[in-house]
Amino acid sequence: MKTKNKPVIPERFEINEPIHQRQWLVNGVLKSWEGKTTEVYSTISKTADYEPTLLGSIPYMSKPEADQALEAAAHAFDKGKGLWPTMKVADRVACMEKFVRQMEKKRDEVVKLLMWEIGKNLPDSQKEFDRTVEYIYDTIEEYKQLDRDSANFKKRDGIYAHIRRGPLGIVLCLGPYNYPLNEAFALLIPALMMGNTAIFKPAKHGVLLITPLLEAFKSSFPKGVINIVFGRGREVAAPIMQSGRIDVLALIGNSRSAVALQDQHPYKNRLRLVLGLEAKNPAIVMPDADLDLAIEECITGTLSFNGQRCTALKLLYVHEEIVDEFNRRFAKRVDELKFGNPWEPDVKLTPLPEPDKPGYIQELIADAREHGADILNKKGGKISENYIYPAVLYPVNRKMRVFHEEQFGPVIPVVPFDEIDKPLDDIADSNYGQQVSLFGKDIRTLAPLIDTLVNLVCRVNLNSQCQRGPDVYPFTGRKDSAVGTLSVHDALRSFSIRTFVASKDNDYNNRILNDLLGSKASNFVSTDYIL
Repeated sequence: MKTKNKPVIPERFEINEPIHQRQWLVNGVLKSWEGKTTEVYSTISKTADYEPTLLGSIPYMSKPEADQALEAAAHAFDKGKGLWPTMKVADRVACMEKFVRQMEKKRDEVVKLLMWEIGKNLPDSQKEFDRTVEYIYDTIEEYKQLDRDSANFKKRDGIYAHIRRGPLGIVLCLGPYNYPLNEAFALLIPALMMGNTAIFKPAKHGVLLITPLLEAFKSSFPKGVINIVFGRGREVAAPIMQSGRIDVLALIGNSRSAVALQDQHPYKNRLRLVLGLEAKNPAIVMPDADLDLAIEECITGTLSFNGQRCTALKLLYVHEEIVDEFNRRFAKRVDELKFGNPWEPDVKLTPLPEPDKPGYIQELIADAREHGADILNKKGGKISENYIYPAVLYPVNRKMRVFHEEQFGPVIPVVPFDEIDKPLDDIADSNYGQQVSLFGKDIRTLAPLIDTLVNLVCRVNLNSQCQRGPDVYPFTGRKDSAVGTLSVHDALRSFSIRTFVASKDNDYNNRILNDLLGSKASNFVSTDYIL
């Protein structure tokens, strides 16, 4: 696993000079930073003898900068009177379209930084960028459709109502390192689109890739609408929450961080939550499953981006009738996966962005072996400075840490079962409830299983891996896995609230409404149809 020769890095993917980010966006200005900084390293090495690569540095900000960003966002919202929350829908759409057009020009820069910062392979990095752009365009179209559906009056019991969705206020947005562009923007874009103002802090890993987009944010939105700060969450996000002025906490990460930030807010009853948190998604492989299909989907489900996805399969339940055959073939397929740097052809396994992750995975493996599990694949658990090769562990039981903890990395626990109640009981008892993958074909068996599983998780994937997309489908979870629903349509609802103008049906009010509509003096009271 150790690098013996100096890695070959194609010129278009080379980091020739470190990126020392010395600007931050606040109140529509890219302000220069001259204070303390934090160096950003990649676990990908450029040398024959391993050493991390210095990618650059970012500002190390604290309460004064957090306060500036908060003041800017509050002034832009201006208690609901600001330019952005009262703006015509068509004008808000134009701002977002301007941003995404500028963003598209930065594709190569962002993709390169995705590879270096978090170790995501080239096809997946390109897919993350392209999917994010598509998500923005889809959000724009869905926002238009929401407005079209609201461009009318309803009447009930002698009262006219003009019902729309309005913004909630100021949003604190925190994204994850595993999808630092896509999932961060899945929060930020709908929040902005609905008229909220925002403070955005990029993830610890995947932070420099925001640099090429700063100018696009600055030039596309009115001042103070989007403010971007850098630093540690406890130094920047905590004082913002302590102010009590945040209306929405939008976070994709882990529940400990979410709870800690909620606890900082003095008015929890006012705080809207949009959270995507951890999961322990299982697969259930029934005895009549197509093993070729199940193994292929489980390989991708467990090890795509080294298993560093909330939607990854993190526990495989395999029926005792087929578990030996499944394990033999699955372990062989795992050992055939190619490890290398993200730009290398056909690479499936890449360096882990967190320096301490190989050690943590090694702890899980050691604990599992101490409680009776074996490593089934020959390469399993082989460790280097920036990686640990996926270990297929069997048989796994409740005594093991890997059974309970979300490993978020390359280790695959396999649990045998003879009665279906075992995995069902485990899923019901779990702290998590995002998705499950169900492999089988007998509809008499599948039907009652599906009917139960939909009450335990929020997505049942039939003969396929767990995943988020397509983005038009609901993405959420039960218990500790999520609060709110993220999809193109649902995210717009999550970052808004129904609000309306009511008027009794009489000549006096009707004349006023007609005059409002005819004059176009109100951006809210409007029946204009946006094409």
